[in-house]
Amino acid sequence: MSPANIRNLAIIAHVDHGKTTLVDTLLRASGNFRENQQIAERAMDSMDLEREKGITIKAKNTSVHWNDHIINIVDTPGHADFGGEVERVMKMVDGVMLVVDAYEGPQAQTRFVLRKALQQGLTPIVLINKMDRPHIQPDKVHDNVLELFLELEASDEQFNAVFLYGSARAGWVTDSPEGEHHGMDFLLEKIVKHIAPPKAQPEGSFEMLVSNIDWDNFVGRVAIGKVTRGSVKLGDRVFLLGKTPEENAKAIKVTKVFQYTGLGVSENAEGTAGDIVGISGFEDVDIGQTVAGAADAEGLPFVAIDPPTIVMQFSVNDGPLAGREGDHVTSRKIRERLFKESKMNVSISIEDTDLAGVFNVSARGAMQIAVLVEQMRREGFEVVISRPMVITKRVDGVLCEPFETLYVEVPEDYVGGVMKSLAERKGRIEDMKTHAHGSTLVATVPTRGLIGFEFELMNLSSGHGIHSHLFKEYAPHAGPMQTRSTGTLVSTESGEATTYALDTIQVRGKLFVAPGDQIYDGMIIGENPRMDDLPVNPTRSKQLTNFRAAGNDKSAALPPPIRFSLERAIEYVAPDELVEATPKSIRLRKRTLDSNLRSREKKKLEAEMEAV
Repeated sequence: MSPANIRNLAIIAHVDHGKTTLVDTLLRASGNFRENQQIAERAMDSMDLEREKGITIKAKNTSVHWNDHIINIVDTPGHADFGGEVERVMKMVDGVMLVVDAYEGPQAQTRFVLRKALQQGLTPIVLINKMDRPHIQPDKVHDNVLELFLELEASDEQFNAVFLYGSARAGWVTDSPEGEHHGMDFLLEKIVKHIAPPKAQPEGSFEMLVSNIDWDNFVGRVAIGKVTRGSVKLGDRVFLLGKTPEENAKAIKVTKVFQYTGLGVSENAEGTAGDIVGISGFEDVDIGQTVAGAADAEGLPFVAIDPPTIVMQFSVNDGPLAGREGDHVTSRKIRERLFKESKMNVSISIEDTDLAGVFNVSARGAMQIAVLVEQMRREGFEVVISRPMVITKRVDGVLCEPFETLYVEVPEDYVGGVMKSLAERKGRIEDMKTHAHGSTLVATVPTRGLIGFEFELMNLSSGHGIHSHLFKEYAPHAGPMQTRSTGTLVSTESGEATTYALDTIQVRGKLFVAPGDQIYDGMIIGENPRMDDLPVNPTRSKQLTNFRAAGNDKSAALPPPIRFSLERAIEYVAPDELVEATPKSIRLRKRTLDSNLRSREKKKLEAEMEAV
């Protein structure tokens, strides 16, 4: 296949604007499936977590064979926390399709992904999607996208991008808001016409930049990337260049060449210039490394990845219930798993700490780490994690912290409560617009002020609030901030929670546990409306004597306990608390389990504060 007949395209957009549904429709239109073949909705979301949450987490590639062309399509995540997935595929493609919701218009992540694409000089095609929604504003969205192009300093060629309108779910596209509806062939035609073929040289020594890493159960690591020069076939001897010029290149024999078609992977005899292929035979390979046909070849430049902004501590589960549910509980296993993740995910970095069995994991956001912890839980790991902390740095001797631009859309009735919450989180309102369906607020907020904000917004707006955020800059530290105004109910005993004890405790606050749950000393079993921590004994049972009937307390009516999701638990805990994540349970606990030791530490801290 000549490079002139290949097109490499990434589909980029804000979360939930219809990227994965569009890929589904393109795959159907290309004739990759039989007419009677059953295909799952959002077929590219192959991970269990992606299907459960309804979002794309990992960037994945496939190809569409249309007429005499191969169109390689990369489906990318739309959530800000997974922005690293978008950044690393930019070197693999020659153009992007920007999908924008016809009602919502460009959002925070639209700005982020488009900026990355424009910086790489990629040609965009804009698809204004969901044209079958009510209350759409295609002309306004068209103007907003052009304003965004101007703001992001697009070149003349990029600014004159082709605009298409359609509905990925309904399977039609048109070139004007009121134009005649065409099938998806019309969109494939536009891709072939307006996206440039890859700048690849069919002749010469093989060269490829590793932009993604996959795992195959038979051949191990698979390096995926665009072949920029030459070709590669089974049995070839190639070289994995070092990460630095001083590091020697490693000779490798290619054991398999993979091509990604439809929803499957096919073994191919040869990977040609301009095509996106996977090659195996590596013991160890990282994203951003170059594979070349000669040991003295020059490494290809990789796109700069934005640095992480938050850090969390992962440690071995040292609680009394450790090892009861998980298979992997040792620090060696946890360390291996974390370092394996850092090789597959360029925006996560892992560091060992001075303490044995404690690791610092840096990432873009709490959701990204929550997804990693959820994957580890499902693999049988037990791990204890801390509250997210922002990564601060000194700029010209001034302590600075990361700030983010926050976009919030809420009905008019809830604006007051949201603005009050943002003020408490050291937010500064930059812009406010009202429209028929509510108000849109734009604010600059410290990253630590956004930890836990999503759940507060849901409560404040009765579930109607929508928010998205985008890293803005490092700016001077905003000072002390309090994001939780409640204390906790902490167990002082170990054992099984009883209805009798919980009935007396429930008047003190909200419960997180139910009768029959296993409890231990230092475990958080509820929320105290006051700021301080209240020690309680949830395992106390009724003393039976000859004078009282044993069954009287069975009628005690307990409210259902609050059960935390992993994301909610991570954002809820205070700096002196931890989340214990095991395959079957999520428990909240104090960092120091012993109540006597905790009270001594508290007195010591108070004495130090008084001295200051």
